[in-house]
Amino acid sequence: MPAPRATASPAAWLRLGWTYCLMLVTASLVVGCDDGGNLPDKTAAGDPRPDRARPLVVCTTPMVGDLVRAVGGEFIDVDVLLVAGVDPHLWSPTRADTLRVLAADAVFLNGLQLEGRAGESFARVEASGRPVVRVAETLAKSELRTDQANGSHFDPHVWMDPVLWAKTAPTVATALAKVSPDHAKDFESRAAQFGTNAAMLDRDIKIELASLPVSQRVLVTAHDAFGYFGRRYDLEVRGVQGVSTESEPSLAAIEALVAEMCERSVPAIFAETTVSNRSVQAIVEGCAARGHEVRLGEPLYSDSLGPAASEGATWMGMLRHNARAIAAGLGGRR
Repeated sequence: MPAPRATASPAAWLRLGWTYCLMLVTASLVVGCDDGGNLPDKTAAGDPRPDRARPLVVCTTPMVGDLVRAVGGEFIDVDVLLVAGVDPHLWSPTRADTLRVLAADAVFLNGLQLEGRAGESFARVEASGRPVVRVAETLAKSELRTDQANGSHFDPHVWMDPVLWAKTAPTVATALAKVSPDHAKDFESRAAQFGTNAAMLDRDIKIELASLPVSQRVLVTAHDAFGYFGRRYDLEVRGVQGVSTESEPSLAAIEALVAEMCERSVPAIFAETTVSNRSVQAIVEGCAARGHEVRLGEPLYSDSLGPAASEGATWMGMLRHNARAIAAGLGGRR
């Protein structure tokens, strides 16, 4: 005959219940601390920014980050959302990106719809009163190029013209002074120096490209990112894709470009580090089929800087690399 089953007393059940509740609370605290380590701290006012020695500035693209770092110097910390080589036209902010933006004392974008998929990710920062600067949109509209495929939009690739890009530096200095007023004069001075350096860069690029024959000053690239560069340095620019890499070239557009390159004996076409070279290769093959050999030039930096150890790791470096590669590819001084 089986032994009778023991029945716990009410007091025992109560002790067991309290033990179980304590275990749940402890587990939730552990999990909460683990998750919270990856999130910005929040004050009672809901501000996700912790106390820190220097203002934290978040920038979208490496080119914007390089500009802001040059103006801010050692007085700010810069966090760039897009790593080198990422196409900003196709970028969509992740939840982690959004948290980094919310933790910033100021945010700098290129604007002009370069970060077209960013949507309203920056609206909460703007609503808080913190500076959100779209640097390309601070320029006069008369200085901007219109997107040939969409007359209501402007070409966002303003960093390709060093003189034009330098005009955004004073606005950056003004915005930084709002988050670090004690260093306003430093920012103003550094912005002026940025303009001086940009003028020297402009002079060097003109010298680099001066050896190009007039008949060979046709720059064909993977997408229409070099319009400002061409306008500054007297180059005719053709892009296989449009201003945005979201656009896809039609077969008719590719055939027309092949015909033009053959007719004008354009010697080279250039891929870009952030764009697939599939369409560029189609142009090369199309020209070959017509009996015109087109060289594939050294890849150019367009919508992003290069890796840390590369020639194009800085904004000035990217433009120097591009000028040298274009001059060599189109038959200039070697």
